[in-house]
Amino acid sequence: MFRKNLKKDPELFQNVSEGLRRLYRTKLFPLEDTYRFHDFHSPALEDADFDNKPMVLLVGQYSTGKTTFIRHLMEQDFPGMRIGPEPTTDSFIAVMHGEQEGVVPGNALVVDPKKPFRKLNAFGNAFLNRFMCAQMPNPVLESISIIDTPGILSGEKQRISRGYDFAAVLEWFAERVDRIILLFDAHKLDISDEFSEVIRALKNHEDKMRVVLNKADQISTQQLMRVYGALMWSLGKIINTPEVVRVYIGSFWAQPLLVPDNRKLFEAEEQDLFLDIQSLPRNAALRKLNDLIKRARLAKVQAYIISSLKKEMPSVFGKDSKKKELIANLGEIYHKIEKEHQISPGDFPNLAKMQELLNGQDFSKFAVLKPKLLEAVEDMLANDIARLMAMVRQEEAAMPSQTVKGGAFEGTMSGPFGHGYGEGASEGIDELEWVVGRDKPTYDEIFYTLSPINGKVSGAAAKKEMLKSKLPNTVLGKIWKLADVDKDGLLDDEEFALANHLIKVKLEGHELPPTLPDHLVPPSKRGIVQQD
Repeated sequence: MFRKNLKKDPELFQNVSEGLRRLYRTKLFPLEDTYRFHDFHSPALEDADFDNKPMVLLVGQYSTGKTTFIRHLMEQDFPGMRIGPEPTTDSFIAVMHGEQEGVVPGNALVVDPKKPFRKLNAFGNAFLNRFMCAQMPNPVLESISIIDTPGILSGEKQRISRGYDFAAVLEWFAERVDRIILLFDAHKLDISDEFSEVIRALKNHEDKMRVVLNKADQISTQQLMRVYGALMWSLGKIINTPEVVRVYIGSFWAQPLLVPDNRKLFEAEEQDLFLDIQSLPRNAALRKLNDLIKRARLAKVQAYIISSLKKEMPSVFGKDSKKKELIANLGEIYHKIEKEHQISPGDFPNLAKMQELLNGQDFSKFAVLKPKLLEAVEDMLANDIARLMAMVRQEEAAMPSQTVKGGAFEGTMSGPFGHGYGEGASEGIDELEWVVGRDKPTYDEIFYTLSPINGKVSGAAAKKEMLKSKLPNTVLGKIWKLADVDKDGLLDDEEFALANHLIKVKLEGHELPPTLPDHLVPPSKRGIVQQD
């Protein structure tokens, strides 16, 4: 049994994972267990849930490129992988790191205490026969695990033939993963009924959700613009959030682009998505903390609902009729609890789903309200979580380089094909001549109209000219700092040309470098070291 000592010394926590695990076991689990949280919402958490690597869940209709996307990230085939235009992936495949390459079937996976899948046992053999773990030594998988899912088809037949609750399994994964990527094919944008149901099942996890519009190189720019608009319209009807969901456009595979017109857009989008995925190991502890807080809030509401139903039940006669009445009036009970305990309406579980689940429960076995259990969770949320939050920041600071490496992520790092190479402030990086020199004659004409004294113009004179760019002072101030290489408060002709070059870089939509790159240092200033 779990220890009853609710007052834990937070300094005993060695790290965030251990702290979360202990808080869950000593403070949150007793509340969940008493008020049947695991029967209604989510199975109990296990040690592996707190220790596992960040996971990325891929969801999409068939032939949207989910499996190809994984292969693209890892630059390697994985065991059990099948790719084709027809629905090829009919299983959930957890792609994870392992010293030996091989496949572990679902029934063996759910008895492994080191893997975070033990509670999937509840979905039965129909699911477990369609679940496997592909293990392999790959550098990408040293930092993250990836969950490939069956392609979603349209129609009622597909839902029935699965033999298990597909949306419920996805919801189980959604609670535990760090990122959910919804893939769409730019060619077939229709969102089937089952896919709509799946997206709605992920309703409480919009913060983890990203959308990829894949195979975008196969259509023209004009078509792409229309497809993107149609996708946003369709998603807006399903995902009911005030924020617009982030959509990444591209073709995530290692084949030549069919329509190369949007190459720059695809490169920028791929880089943004890669950065998002690469940040997952660094933010994993914060995600687990956030998920535990969400779970605790729902567990509190569950306790109020169950104890309210117990309180209303007669002790002897008329139990069945009263039960039906209470289920029918559950909305009113929600409202009463909301008012009495100042709980946000958004914290309550779905009304229809709750009513359906309550039908199979014996209300007479429900527990009455136990204030001590609620106080323990309140103490956890008010005090322990704040201390753990501080530990999260310390762990992040201690591991700033924790990121996903290997596979396709390496191709975006360095060399002439790295993202942004030879563009903006990087233009001319591998040329012998000073790149600013190309336009220097034009800048010199302006320079000599500013009446330089001893070959230099004052800050006031330069400011008047630089303001013509209409860039804000914050940007122009940074440009001045970069261009005034010798820090004398004046600009000579080379420094003035450099300032104008940096203005052009900014006006073309590129970011300014934090420090002046070596290839932009004026030839006459190459021996000077810039001070911050």
